[in-house]
Amino acid sequence: MTAAPSQIRILVVDDHTLFRRGLTALLQRDPQFEVVGDAGDAGEAQRRALALQPDVILLDNHLPGVNGVDALPALHEVAPAARVLILTVSEDERDLSAALRGGACGYLLKTIEGDALSLAIRRVMRGESVVADEMTGKLIAAYRDAAAPQPAPLAAPAVPVTRLDGLSPREQDILRGIARGQGNKEIARSLGIAETTVKIHVQHILRKLDVSSRVHAAVIASEHGLG
Repeated sequence: MTAAPSQIRILVVDDHTLFRRGLTALLQRDPQFEVVGDAGDAGEAQRRALALQPDVILLDNHLPGVNGVDALPALHEVAPAARVLILTVSEDERDLSAALRGGACGYLLKTIEGDALSLAIRRVMRGESVVADEMTGKLIAAYRDAAAPQPAPLAAPAVPVTRLDGLSPREQDILRGIARGQGNKEIARSLGIAETTVKIHVQHILRKLDVSSRVHAAVIASEHGLG
């Protein structure tokens, strides 16, 4: 019997048993999520992914034997429809770049709040790419490095300069904050406005730039000298 179309089936991969159990308990509070299995290393993850065919794989990078990033090709091979989200403590831009080049749909830090993680899972199920706010600035730095291959899922669409001109002065200020890797709370504090106001402006910015994520917006801002 297959899961209801609205239900998201998740495989949790982490070498710490207590973390796996805690994360599983957290996710299963949401009736839309079903944690169908877990694994403690890359080999076990590959076997479980083949057997379970999850919708989303939450993958730690620091696994015994084979790192999560290095396990991406095998996971994609056995579960091609699964969307892989790296969930790690590593803030190393090399890990971030390798994950995105390897086909991960996102890169999140284990400091993420539960609600934000749930939202990120839903976003990748809609076909979006998600990157922790703390890592956005490092992603821009990697993008600027001409020697580094660009992660295809996050390739920025061609955007004419005139589209940036369509942003209000306040929206441009917020876009600069996004390009610097600031989260909504930091942007709100620096501009002296409410965080909810920043969230509304971010929605308007994404719509005006015709992009689906703040990462794309940050890349565009960088290309046009904002930030």
